[in-house]
Amino acid sequence: MNSLASPALFTPSWHAELELAYARFGDCTRPTLRRHLGPLRVQKHLYAEGPEVCQHIIVHPPGGIAGGDRLDISARVEANAWAQITSPGAAKWYRAGGPAYQQLDLQVAAGATLEWLPQETIVYSAAQAELSTTIDLEGDARLFYWDVVALGRPASGERFDLGHFQAQLDIRRDGRLLWHERQRIVGADGLLDSPIGLDGQPVFATLLVSGEIDAELLERCRSLGHAVRGDLTQLPGLLVARCLASEALLARAWLIDLWRLLRPALLGREAIAPRIWST
Repeated sequence: MNSLASPALFTPSWHAELELAYARFGDCTRPTLRRHLGPLRVQKHLYAEGPEVCQHIIVHPPGGIAGGDRLDISARVEANAWAQITSPGAAKWYRAGGPAYQQLDLQVAAGATLEWLPQETIVYSAAQAELSTTIDLEGDARLFYWDVVALGRPASGERFDLGHFQAQLDIRRDGRLLWHERQRIVGADGLLDSPIGLDGQPVFATLLVSGEIDAELLERCRSLGHAVRGDLTQLPGLLVARCLASEALLARAWLIDLWRLLRPALLGREAIAPRIWST
């Protein structure tokens, strides 16, 4: 009898949890909860814009997500508080023999504001990435949310030929569904090159902002000169922007310029880019 166990038994995987909460004290937003389990952290909170906006940077020290890994992240912004959450660099989902998971649960109380502005997600060929996001808004809560997904590594000549990427996103206000989306992209699928799919572009990005803008600002957003194929749609209570791009940096630059235009109009504050985006 062979005494050597299957190598699969020794395949490491991480289960990481991060639970955050923010509250308003006078004119200052402060973290009231920072609980973590496993390799998931936030850096010291920052006040680049003054005390009203609390900025946090989520860090995943292993540097990437492999098969069997599970990340559970939750954040609650209490009444009249303002939290801005970003990341120091790209999230990388590595090739794997089994799926890896991320669950994101965001709650924003009445009068509060949440900006969820991570840097890009890179999904390597043969990765099996499964993401689920739920956002609950209460009363007049405000949301600015984006994500950028890069399939494969075009700069290294890697196409997304194996594995899968799937994501689901639900946004509700007072229990009423505002946005419901399901995505599943399989390696080498025809939709990667189809004009009704990704049209040969390895990067896609989405921006969702609560509120409504006038026709003039909508046209200014559509007129931004970027090397992406993007557009915006105004729905009742929710503005949606999407783009396809050849590189993640191009998509992110487009989102940032939209943020600079939309933040003053919808959130009432000038857009000041987090310093971490320039490092």
